Amino acid sequence: EMEHQFKDAGISAIVIVSNFAHNLEQIKDKIPAKHIIVTDMGDMLGLVKGAIVNFVVKNIKKLVPAYSLPNAISFKSVLAKGASLQLAKPTIDVEDVAVLQYTGGTTGISKGAQLSHRNIIAHNMMISHWFGPLLNPSEQQIVITALPLYHIFAFSVNGVLMFHKGLRNVLITNPRDIPGFVKEIKKYQFAIITGVNTLFNGLINNPDFASCDFSKLKGAVGGGMAVQDVVAIKWQEITKSPLVEGYGLSETSPVLCCNPLTGNHKRGTIGIPMPSTEVAIFDDEGNQLPQGETGEICARGPQVMKGYWEKDNEGVFFSPNWFRTGDIGLMDTDGYFKIVDRKKDMIKVSGFNVFPNEIENVLAGHPKVLEVAAIGVADPKSGEVIKAFIVKKDQSLTEEELKKFCYENMTNYKVPKYFEFRTELPKTNVGKILRRTLKEEEAKKAA
Repeated sequence: EMEHQFKDAGISAIVIVSNFAHNLEQIKDKIPAKHIIVTDMGDMLGLVKGAIVNFVVKNIKKLVPAYSLPNAISFKSVLAKGASLQLAKPTIDVEDVAVLQYTGGTTGISKGAQLSHRNIIAHNMMISHWFGPLLNPSEQQIVITALPLYHIFAFSVNGVLMFHKGLRNVLITNPRDIPGFVKEIKKYQFAIITGVNTLFNGLINNPDFASCDFSKLKGAVGGGMAVQDVVAIKWQEITKSPLVEGYGLSETSPVLCCNPLTGNHKRGTIGIPMPSTEVAIFDDEGNQLPQGETGEICARGPQVMKGYWEKDNEGVFFSPNWFRTGDIGLMDTDGYFKIVDRKKDMIKVSGFNVFPNEIENVLAGHPKVLEVAAIGVADPKSGEVIKAFIVKKDQSLTEEELKKFCYENMTNYKVPKYFEFRTELPKTNVGKILRRTLKEEEAKKAA
């Protein structure tokens, strides 16, 4: 992943934390970088504390695997050299590219979305207005940041917005360690928390989470993947504060839609468009569809990228400037948008279109299910059939129980033909479940 992105972007310099330098060593001769700068975790913590942290990280916790980067220079030496130099400020236009934001690659090879300075500024103005009901300028509020800051959601919302608004950011370095995560947030009276469905699901299923201090909590916002109804309901019961869903992409800085944070949220939807943003539903030929019909979600607005870096952008937009998200959705009678699923993940069962999100949302409602993913697998009779992968919350759960539950809650052709129990599901670094990996595994089995 590093090799692909570094080569694609044509980078000339890398700043890397020593904990990950061993990964860079493996690809250093394959990438165009001329300069490598290595920093240690304690570098900016002062002379004494920094030295202690670096010693513990390297020698006690063994978090820095051995590496060899002979031409690398230290971050501290770069700062020392730079202190005596004059900054030659470049001329920057608002339309210049500020960020190459690489897509998550959950459905294919990751691509660099060209986000301009205008995109980032416009997006921050939009969400500054949207998050207003959760913000209190008269006190030092705390936001919990569990997503890595290289993810577009964390970068733009937890990074740019919360920095702009003066909130204190508490970074959770290993959100997969749910007991450790809960132990850390118990130290704070936090006002806002953002994350993905799997993260919120992990928290509400931890027995110690309910004893956290939620007295200052104004709201939680989920993005990156669909927030399941059962998770949002349980979150509200425990915290007495809503978990609302928003929607966006790397290509759109990212937020396109979000549920109102004024109490007018609508569970099961992604909300309404941001200010200055148009969202509509289109068919495959580029025709806009009426309210209530299902098609591809498309959007245009000042936060939408100019295109993918060094790629043929044919088919990325419908004229004029409607970005094609690749997500299937609809607009309901109240003007709220709802995601049905990713276009690439749609399953064709005997001519019927079935979307994994719907299957997963039903199965997640079973009290003995912790996590679930659904995919289509080839079938000579039906074309495709549904296979569900389950992580148990209760080890007594059986396939017969799940089938009975499915037949009671969905129409017959949507009931999975196969169930597979696992101890964990493949996920991205930010916790999104990787259906693509499951599909690849099934394809190998069938070959």
